Amino acid sequence: MNQTLATTNRKNPHPYLAWLQSLWKFSRPHTIIGTSLSVVGLYLIEFANFRTEAHHLWLLFLAIIACLCGNVYIVGLNQLTDVDIDKINKPNLPLASGELSLKQGQIIVIIAGILALGLASLGGLMLLGVVGVSLALGTAYSLPPLRLKRFPFWASFCIFTVRGVVINLGLFLYYSRWNPLNDLSLFAAITPEMWALSLFVVGFAFAIAVFKDIPDIEGDKHYQITTFTIKIGAPATFNLAIYTLTACYLGMVVASWTDMVWSENWPAWGRLFLTITHLGALAWLWWRRQTVNLDDKTSIAGCYQFIWKLFFLEYVIFPAACLLAM
Repeated sequence: MNQTLATTNRKNPHPYLAWLQSLWKFSRPHTIIGTSLSVVGLYLIEFANFRTEAHHLWLLFLAIIACLCGNVYIVGLNQLTDVDIDKINKPNLPLASGELSLKQGQIIVIIAGILALGLASLGGLMLLGVVGVSLALGTAYSLPPLRLKRFPFWASFCIFTVRGVVINLGLFLYYSRWNPLNDLSLFAAITPEMWALSLFVVGFAFAIAVFKDIPDIEGDKHYQITTFTIKIGAPATFNLAIYTLTACYLGMVVASWTDMVWSENWPAWGRLFLTITHLGALAWLWWRRQTVNLDDKTSIAGCYQFIWKLFFLEYVIFPAACLLAM
């Protein structure tokens, strides 16, 4: 009897626990993990570059909470505007499945947006700019009249601009307390390593933006959302994403041995570390590519999540290399 009761409790969790589970799904966990790793990783990169005594964990704390709230706002708004599409493409999402009501989703998004901007304002203009621009692009991506997700280029532009440029360069300047009123120019304030990472992430985010629509072709066609998958087909879109990621990894390997891009004081073993790790990740990607069945939605979705894991890995590899080279 006790065993039966325990099984029943697992199937029917406490209402508050069930709501938290729905909220976690609503926040799209893979994006939450990606945002968290990038915010922490950029802090460690900036610390490795400047090694000053002025680093305070409250800067990191504000950035994490503000960016995570902004993340929930962006992905939540996208779900609010795509409920009917998600009933076809992603029926397990909380709004599409009915786990959360539209009103609950709207309240979560509004609170997350307010918290994101309010907390960011406590960190100063740079953090407010990072969060504000991210929210603005996320809004333009989902909401009419712009609803940029309808257009392949502009949909990709929103994603790689936020992930690759706004977050990377903006948070690096925020952590280093760059002040535009000082004589130091913007380009001089950003180190060669950060330019290399930002370019890498721009390409990576483009590949993610391209790949994410492959399993969603049915719903996108029905609701006239134009994507690369619809325009050029699933196989060509899949190869475009893989070749873009390949170019990112090979580009980082070349950059790690180029003093015009990399700081001259980087030790040879640090460059070797980046070379080995990026070539290893690239080999892993091509091994995983061979297992994908483009006729199987589950297989494609699994590969998409794998690409996100490679994205997570970059914010472990790169900060580790910077810290080891101190």
